[in-house]
Amino acid sequence: MSSIVLGVSAGIAVYKSCELLRLFTESGHDVRVVPTRDALRFVGEPTWAALSGNPVTTEVWESVHEVPHVRIGQNADLLVVAPATADVLARAAGGHADDLLTNTLLTARCPVVFAPAMHTEMWEHPATRANVATLRERGAIVIEPAVGRLTGADTGPGRLPDPAEIFEVCRRVLSGRTLDLAGRHVVVSAGGTREAIDPVRFIGNRSSGLQGYALARTAVARGAEVTLVSANVALPDPAGAKVVRVESTGQLREAVLSASAHADAVVMAAAVADFRPVRQSESKIKKSPGEPEPIHLAKNPDVLAELGDMRKTAPFPRVVVGFAAETDDVLANGRAKLERKGCDLLVVNQVGAGLAFGTPDNAAVVLVRGGDPVEIPRGPKEDLADVVWDLVAARLS
Repeated sequence: MSSIVLGVSAGIAVYKSCELLRLFTESGHDVRVVPTRDALRFVGEPTWAALSGNPVTTEVWESVHEVPHVRIGQNADLLVVAPATADVLARAAGGHADDLLTNTLLTARCPVVFAPAMHTEMWEHPATRANVATLRERGAIVIEPAVGRLTGADTGPGRLPDPAEIFEVCRRVLSGRTLDLAGRHVVVSAGGTREAIDPVRFIGNRSSGLQGYALARTAVARGAEVTLVSANVALPDPAGAKVVRVESTGQLREAVLSASAHADAVVMAAAVADFRPVRQSESKIKKSPGEPEPIHLAKNPDVLAELGDMRKTAPFPRVVVGFAAETDDVLANGRAKLERKGCDLLVVNQVGAGLAFGTPDNAAVVLVRGGDPVEIPRGPKEDLADVVWDLVAARLS
């Protein structure tokens, strides 16, 4: 059981933090809630005390004999501020100590996670961006906010990520991984592309996106700035990742190459369709009495090979990781693909018959250019993702 401090600042998204608190306590963690004074205007002290089972105060002058402004931060294994308003980010970056929460932030020697929530104009203001950069330079994880509906009719970046996704980031931080990707920009592709035959039919594959999303989530927890190119995935956005939604291979190619122009690493976990129909019908193809017309196919662009070629004339991306889903001759096909694509690492796994696609676990062999292969035994997809990032971080350093 870990000791967690949940800092709560005064934003309309405070009600979502009640769900985050529930996820922590139901997982067996001991949680002390430290709100700002104005946060209690949104959700009152009795609610936080009842949900956490611990006393709640905003003041440094209560229970002075216990020295709460020092002891709470000193004894914590994790400090997470959700929501983190522009004001709290500014006070934390400036080293203020004018209430119990900012005192706790100054005394904490554990990992600190901020989950910002505010209006788009506030998030994009140069002052806020500078404060975020300062906090990240000091080792804090500042999760990128989600894009969506804000207060009133406003929509844009600044929405508090889903509490379950914030919890997943915190769970990975508590696992003890270092912030070895801090200051790095990584691009991850996930899911499976679809190539339209007509307005209702397509050529696709069985990829669920679970492995790509695990890669994005674990990269955020290790401090990276993450761009996730998501192809036809029905999963909640990983907290802290910038999500770009695509459908076809052409759209994925454009999004990945654009995001990779200044990326430290690109991990192509998406199952990209190799072929597309030469001609797409503008209306639904009707069933006729005779045999259907054959569908003629053309090759799609090879996005992974293009990424390998990019580095022949440009410094980015620095590390390229491919995935190879094979049904037979797994390692032989993987080694040939590693040479053909020009990537640094190739994650090779067997698919089919309940393996890999749509399952919560995975097993693979990582082929390393210029090095020995790394075997990853079957386990949660987050564990495989961490091994991949271990290898990427080692090459980046």
